Amino acid sequence: MILSQDQEMVRDAVRDFAQAELWPNAAKWDKEHHFPKDAHKGLAALGAYGICVPEEQGGAGLDYLTLALVLEEIAAGDGGTSTVISVTNCPVNAILMKFGNAAQKKKWLEPLAQGQMLGAFCLTEPHVGSDASSLRTTAVLEGDGFTAGPPQGETRPLGGQGGHVSAERGGDHYVINGVKQFITSGKNGDVAIVIAVTDKGAGKKGMSAFLVPTSAPGYVVARIEDKLGQHSSDTAQINFDNCRIPAENLIGKEGEGYGIALGGLEGGRIGIAAQSVGMARSALEVAVAYAKDRQSFGTAIFNHQAVGFRLADCATQLEAARQLIWHAASLRDAGRPCLKEAAMAKLFASEMAEKVCSAAIQTLGGYGYVSDFPLERIYRDVRVCQIYEGTSDVQKIIIQRSLAG
Repeated sequence: MILSQDQEMVRDAVRDFAQAELWPNAAKWDKEHHFPKDAHKGLAALGAYGICVPEEQGGAGLDYLTLALVLEEIAAGDGGTSTVISVTNCPVNAILMKFGNAAQKKKWLEPLAQGQMLGAFCLTEPHVGSDASSLRTTAVLEGDGFTAGPPQGETRPLGGQGGHVSAERGGDHYVINGVKQFITSGKNGDVAIVIAVTDKGAGKKGMSAFLVPTSAPGYVVARIEDKLGQHSSDTAQINFDNCRIPAENLIGKEGEGYGIALGGLEGGRIGIAAQSVGMARSALEVAVAYAKDRQSFGTAIFNHQAVGFRLADCATQLEAARQLIWHAASLRDAGRPCLKEAAMAKLFASEMAEKVCSAAIQTLGGYGYVSDFPLERIYRDVRVCQIYEGTSDVQKIIIQRSLAG
C-alpha cells in the first residue's frame, strides 16, 4: 500500500515531535511514573487528539490509516503516551462521533478532539474481563419527582439493582454505582464513557452508555495500579459512589450500551496494533544500531549470521504486522466490515512485538537487560498490548467465528 503525500506529511511531523520530545524523556517518565502533560499539549497542537474527528467538530478530519500512522510514531517515542492518545481517539471519540447527539458532540467531542480534554473508557470491572455482558455497575434514573421506585405495574428491587427505566418517564439524572478496573487515564482524564446496567433482567440489552465528567461527585479514583510498564500512563480503579449525572449524558438510548462499547473496540484494536508496531520498531532500531557498532571476533556482530538473520526476521515480521494494520484501517475508512481484519492485526502485531523486543534484548546481551539501555523498558511497555482492547485469545475467538461463517 502506498501512502498519500498528506499521510506521509502527517506521519513525518508526528515522528519529528516524538523523536525530539518523547523518546529522550521516556526513560525518566518511566522511572518517575510521570504523566507528561507538556508533551500532551504538543501532541494536541499537532492534532493527535482528534485525528478522525471532522474539522467542523474540532478534529483533523483525517482517516483511520492516518491514525494508525500517528499512533505508531507516538509509540515509537513512548508507549504509555501512545496509549493515552489511542484511548481518546478510539474508543472515546469514535463512540461520540457515531452515537453522540449534536449537543454531546458540541460539549464533549470538540474539546476532546482539540486536546482540551482527555478521555477515558470505563468498561472492565474487577470480576469482568473479556465477558463484557456480566457487568454489575448500575445506573438508575431519578429526579423531577421520579424516584427509584417502579412505575405502576412494575416491580424492581431497591438500591438500583434492576428494572428498566427511561428518560421518557420524567427523570432528570442518573445515579451510577459500581466499580471499574484497569481504566486508562482514569485519574488524568476529564470525561469518561461509562457502560452501566440500566435493566438487570435484560442481559446484553440492559446496558447503557453514559458520559461522566471525572469531576462529578461520586467519581472516585480508588487506586492507581502499580504496573509492569507504561508508567507514563495512569491505570486506575474507579469507584462510582452514588455518582449523579444529568439524564442528557446518556449516549444513544437505554439498552444500546453493549453495542456501543463493542463498536468502539474495532478501531481501538487497530490502534493497539499500531502501538505494538511502533514500540517494536524502536526496539529493532536500537538493536540494529548496537549490532553495527559492537565488535566481536574482528567484525561488527551485525555481520555474524546468527545476529543478522535474527534481525532480518524481526524486520520481516514487523513489516507484515504493519501491512495487516494498514489493510484493516483501509477497510474501515472505506466503510466496510473489518472486525476480523482488526482482530488479525491486533493479534499478530501484539505477539510479534513481544518477540521482536525479546530478540532485540538478546542482541544486546547483558546490556539489553539493564535500564542503561531502553530495551527493557520497551519490553515492559509492549507486553500489555496482548491484553487490553481484547486479549489475544479473544482475537482468536473472533477470527475463529469468522471462519465458521
